[in-house]
Amino acid sequence: MSKLTLGSYPHMLGFEQLERLLERSAKSGNEGYPPYNIEQTSDHSYRITLAVAGFAEEDLAITVEDRQLVIRGRQRDNSDGRIFLHRGIAARQFQRMFVLADGVEVGEAVMENGLLHVDLTRSRPETVVQTINIKKG
Repeated sequence: MSKLTLGSYPHMLGFEQLERLLERSAKSGNEGYPPYNIEQTSDHSYRITLAVAGFAEEDLAITVEDRQLVIRGRQRDNSDGRIFLHRGIAARQFQRMFVLADGVEVGEAVMENGLLHVDLTRSRPETVVQTINIKKG
């Protein structure tokens, strides 16, 4: 059985990058920590909210790498000299990745009550009509 790719369709030219993005997002791993929401806040804006209770602003890093929004968290283990009878709150690290479409830009990030809000905006593409002249050969 052969694998269907976007290159298999002759009328879809230049969509190889979309295929790579789909493969990359499938490989990004969908672990459940930290939980997050994605909401559409207007016709052209979104907000990603991650539950990052216990993390300080300096424990978090937000970067855009090759059209991927990457949010990393690394808590410091400051249990020096403390004796825990039960330790159910672990200081663990995480990495969440979100693939961004062309034209989606990352705005501001705000920490509020243990939630990290990252705002995204999508610019409207301009409608371009181009006339191609035909030369006589």
